[in-house]
Amino acid sequence: MRDASTNILKIGRFIALAGVVLPLLLIGGLKFTQTEVEALKPLIGGTPWLAWLYPLFGEAGASYFLGVVEIATALLLVASPWTARAGVVAGALATFTFLTTCSIMLALPIWDPALGFPALGPLGSFLIKDVALLGIAVVVLGESLGRLRSA
Repeated sequence: MRDASTNILKIGRFIALAGVVLPLLLIGGLKFTQTEVEALKPLIGGTPWLAWLYPLFGEAGASYFLGVVEIATALLLVASPWTARAGVVAGALATFTFLTTCSIMLALPIWDPALGFPALGPLGSFLIKDVALLGIAVVVLGESLGRLRSA
């Protein structure tokens, strides 16, 4: 029974990691398209703690910057099972990334305008998954810090 639980845990960890890596890679890659540059405008422009990105980088530059961070985070997460340092950096970057995206839910309307709470509107439906991704990022960070300390 112990072998089965260990194997299930390993499979679960792999799936959880893939569940963070894939969105970061795919959505990070989209950040280099004009469609994503346009899609980010209400999110960045409407969130006071993100609006500084536009004066600093411009609209396309802000999107590209986020894309680089997301892709780099994904690649570090891929390396995290083999190197604790990569896991710490990846976990920290992913935690910050998903804290930021979750924080957008505090600034912008996420509820369906016709139905109200608890019915999520399109933005809420898009962002709510980031709560789970944040949890996985925190686990990667914590486990990697533990591996780094015991090394």
